[in-house]
Amino acid sequence: MTLLLFPPFAQRWANQDAFAEVERLEGKIYRAMPGRRTLRTEIDGRGYFVKIHHGVGWKEIGKNLLVGKMPVLGAAQEWRALQRLAAARVPSMRVAAFGERGGNPARRQSFLITEEIAPAIDLETLTQDWQTTPPACAPKYALIRALAELLRNMHGAGVNHRDCYLCHFLLRTDVAGAPPALAVIDLHRAQTRAAVPRRWRDKDLAALYVSALHIGLTRRDKLRFLRLYFARPLRQVLREEAALLPWLEKKSIRLLARFETHKDRL
Repeated sequence: MTLLLFPPFAQRWANQDAFAEVERLEGKIYRAMPGRRTLRTEIDGRGYFVKIHHGVGWKEIGKNLLVGKMPVLGAAQEWRALQRLAAARVPSMRVAAFGERGGNPARRQSFLITEEIAPAIDLETLTQDWQTTPPACAPKYALIRALAELLRNMHGAGVNHRDCYLCHFLLRTDVAGAPPALAVIDLHRAQTRAAVPRRWRDKDLAALYVSALHIGLTRRDKLRFLRLYFARPLRQVLREEAALLPWLEKKSIRLLARFETHKDRL
């Protein structure tokens, strides 16, 4: 069993069964599905996000493996990613509590509690009107730079997101001046390695690309992002990553088709 408690939970749950206590937490439910629940709760006026895992079962594990996907077995995957990002000083969620118990991967219990990043706005919401009401160039360029550097540093820390969409990047609205204060969130599917393989690097870039397709970015904006992400002169990037741009275009078509199919089923 692994159990790590930080304030305020270290004091509140001293000499208590933390796994039972986390089940008693109440608040707004953001996601409820078999084996996993996410909610927001408040303690002493401060917000926390709570993710509780009860195991996905052997059927779900087998289904994922059959299609070549690594199943998410609990909160440990996100915990490891957050530890890696914290060590590399990549802005993300701050852990308030983590627990895991049980040797059976299909029934393993775990939970992760993180401090709410607030006040903040996610980049999907921030940019939703850019198509019709373009932002000024200076703040747009600053945001492109901040996002490119955050993603580069995340990958440099050996973490790939696997859900790398604009909605999973938060901009702090209480931090004035430059650069924009960004943080990456929702890393429950993230993978950690000594180095991110090119395949998974490109998958993150494709997810980000498709989520930004309809916000009015110009080709120059996209090339600016790539230059900043790779931290190399643009000519060198276009020469060394010649296959990346056409691959992103093809991948975006497949991702959009997948999203449309999913919406049709709802």
